[in-house]
Order: sequence, then C-alpha cells, then structure tokens
Amino acid sequence: MNGIKFERAAEILKCCQNKKIAVIGDIMLDRFFWGAVSRVSPEAPVPVVDLERETYHLGGAANVANNLKSLGIDSYLCGILGNDESGFLFKKIIEEKGISPKGLFFEEGRPTTVKTRIIGNNQHIARLDRETRDLINPEIEKFFIDFISNQENLSGIIFGDYDKGAITRNLISQIISNANKRNIPVFVDPKFKNFFNYRNATVFKPNRKEASVALNLDIKTIEDVKVAGKKLLDKIECKNVLITLGSDGMLLFESNGNIMSIPTKARMISDVSGAGDTTIATFAAAISGGATLQEAAIISNYAAGVVCEEPGVVPIQREKLLNSINNRK
Repeated sequence: MNGIKFERAAEILKCCQNKKIAVIGDIMLDRFFWGAVSRVSPEAPVPVVDLERETYHLGGAANVANNLKSLGIDSYLCGILGNDESGFLFKKIIEEKGISPKGLFFEEGRPTTVKTRIIGNNQHIARLDRETRDLINPEIEKFFIDFISNQENLSGIIFGDYDKGAITRNLISQIISNANKRNIPVFVDPKFKNFFNYRNATVFKPNRKEASVALNLDIKTIEDVKVAGKKLLDKIECKNVLITLGSDGMLLFESNGNIMSIPTKARMISDVSGAGDTTIATFAAAISGGATLQEAAIISNYAAGVVCEEPGVVPIQREKLLNSINNRK
C-alpha cells in the first residue's frame, strides 16, 4: 500500500470523532515574543527587538492532546505543572480548548516548564528555557496511574516523553500492563532516558536521531533504517515500530514482518516544530477510527506535512488534512 483513497480517509476520520484517548507525559507552555528589529544594541552585538505582541501555545505532550482535540477526539491529558502563574495560565488554555484538566498535578516548588522564543522580523533569535528534569515522586506517579486506570472506554493511550521527569520506568510498566489487559493500544513518542523501557507498547515512534543515538547506529540510508527498525522490534519487544525521517518520510515495521516505506510529498516547508506530536496524535486517532497500521501511517504522514507548511506549532485541522489527501500533497 502506497496511498489511501480520499473516501477511506474521510471514513476513518469520521469514525474517530468523540473517541477517548489519554495522553501522558511532559507538558509545557510555549511562549513567543514577537517584534521588529531595526537596530543593534550598543551594549553588545545583539539585535534589539521592539516587542509587539506575546502569544502562548501548548507544548510537549499537551500539543499531542491539542492535535487530538482538533481532530475531534476527546483527549485526557496527564502531566505535571508548577503551582505558579504559568501553570494556572496553562490550565486556562486547555480548558478554553475543551481539554479536561483533571489529569493535571500541580506540585509546589516545581516550576512549570516554559519555553520562551524571541522572534524578530519573523526570525527566531533566541530561546529561553525554564524547567526542571527531576523525576516525579511516588505520590504523583500513583496519581497518574490511577487517573489513567479509572478512565473508561479509552481507545488509546499516548506517551509523550520529553525527558523532563514526568515519566518513570514504573509508570510506563504499570500503564502498559494495565492497557494490555484492557486491550487498549499504547502509542509511544520516546526520548532517550526511557527509550528501552516501553516493552509491549503497540506502536513505538522514534525519529531518525533518537533511533540513531539509542542504538549507537549511524542511520543514513533506507537500509540503515531497516536495520534500526528490526533491532528496535527485538530490543524493546514492542509490537510495531514507526521511524520518522523528516523529509525522507517514514518507515513502518509491523510485528508480522511487513515493512512499508512512506515517502513525503513535495512541500513548501515553513516550520517542522510539532510535526512529531501531530504524527503520533493522528496515528492514534486513525487507529481509533478503524484504520489499519498502514492506513494510519499514511494519514499521519499527510498530517505532519500539512502542519510543516505553517509557521509555529499548530495542530492539524481535519479539513486541511482531508484536502491534502484529496489533492495528494
């Protein structure tokens, strides 16, 4: 299979409406300072940005939840925030978007993760990060496990791991074990610390860099990707692997031995930020709508391409996704 009919894609995206998918992971607030640059500072050789506006967006696992919501999924977000102004602003934003805040834990003394980007003349000039990578304590871990376990009629669980401390080995083990007992598919967007801890996950989705570093393998050619995919299936004992390759598309490795290469379409790339979040969210949504693994991979590949055409981190819109599939681009 190297494509999908528009009618089939529309059917899948219709069938996933109002399905329930939980997202657990590292959540953050993306803050943008936008302005104009017309001079250089006399104090140092740096541009002076005349601030014009500020915008705030959901980042990390919260962007995954936002993509799900945009596709018509009822998303349930699990993550940790600081008991601070940024945390309260984050809660307000997700409530405005219709995402439940019941899975959020506010920890005293822990700062909400905030990524501040300074944009001058539409160019990214600098980024400021405020965060801690300390692992969550057993109380918070239990809160997350209980929250996920108590959700009824889940069509999927997504781990959005960004190595910020919200996900522990025990948390992974218990949630996947419970999900498998309930026949709930588990989708993983990994980072490095927990990379090999996601045993028995349904779909494991690293990008090229993550797979290269974790396997200590220089992945350049398609043959290299095939070697990496087979190694991941064996080492992690997950059911399926999806390796994303940026402009080279993605490769799907199924537990039955099938391998499918999905090329990207020619596009005007504006910003690749958040494309991985869109990919995992769309894949899980498609599976909840009755898609096969191959159909889900093709649809999520289109979705990632669509969001890359827009500046900044934006969620996939169902209409734009279907239009892209209909036009085969």
